[in-house]
Amino acid sequence: MKKSDPPILVEASFERSATTLWKALTSLPEMKKWYFDMLPGFEPRPGFQTSFKVRSEERLFTHQWEVLEVVPGVSITYRWTFEEYPGASTSTFEVSGDEHRAHLKLTVRVQEDFPDELTEFTRESCKGGWDYFIHGNLKNYLSV
Repeated sequence: MKKSDPPILVEASFERSATTLWKALTSLPEMKKWYFDMLPGFEPRPGFQTSFKVRSEERLFTHQWEVLEVVPGVSITYRWTFEEYPGASTSTFEVSGDEHRAHLKLTVRVQEDFPDELTEFTRESCKGGWDYFIHGNLKNYLSV
């Protein structure tokens, strides 16, 4: 993925309140149930940083997150980098809706180019990963 690529957009609607969706996106105990169970900590406040390791085949990816912006109940943006590889992106989660139905718009923007030679950093892999998390895990988690 390159800075010159258009943003990746993933949108989904849920038969849950916007408050419930926001909590699933920003509360550590809930994030561990649908997102990354090895996430050591998370706080929806600018400046918060965390890191955790994910293995893909024989490669290790130490995810490093920094929360950049938060509008409580509305949007959160954090920066993704990886200790082992160059590149950086931001993920912005925007929540809208009411007490009966919520909508999520996720926008991923590349800030610094990722390596071409790793399949994990292709646009297709990134989009597929977000579809898995949002349309699969999060949708299933919120429909319980």
